Amino acid sequence: MMAPLNAGNQSSRMILTDKKILEAIENGEIAIEPFDSECLGTNSYDVHLGGTLAVYENAELDARAHNQIRYMEIPEEGFVIRPGVLYLGVTLEYTETHTTVPFLEGKSSVGRLGIDIHATAGKGDVGFCNHWTLEISCVHPVRVYKGMPIGQLIYFQVEGEIKHLYNKKPNAKYNARTDKPVESMMWKNKF
Repeated sequence: MMAPLNAGNQSSRMILTDKKILEAIENGEIAIEPFDSECLGTNSYDVHLGGTLAVYENAELDARAHNQIRYMEIPEEGFVIRPGVLYLGVTLEYTETHTTVPFLEGKSSVGRLGIDIHATAGKGDVGFCNHWTLEISCVHPVRVYKGMPIGQLIYFQVEGEIKHLYNKKPNAKYNARTDKPVESMMWKNKF
């Protein structure tokens, strides 16, 4: 039987409530721009699809190469995403997280349309300060719109001191502030 989340010294598994998220924003531990109190859930914050999508230019990608992407603006009438294509999207919101671990999950309404918003990268790092790049795929064609609710941020408390905040790491690959989707920087790793 699993112990409840608040049992003993389990702070590393605790999720912030709406009140704790608001406190963290007031204390400068979390930043969300733009912030709308209507997007605050019981223990999450809803984020929205930004206006730019990107696709890789080549059909075959190379993990050791810098694979180029092509940007597309989502028009007013929306944009139909199609199965078999990886779309890089971006959150409308810029976020900063200085004392908690942010997790980005899809909203159930988005999942019920057959849309996944991340392939593997749902967890952020303490110190992540940027818009979130989304790895969007779908099981059938779906029309998406700029500004539609796309996901929710959940904040987990951490236990212990942090040696290297993400935004202070010299080798962090996704620190440059941008409101555009960012392609894979795997090519910067040595392997």
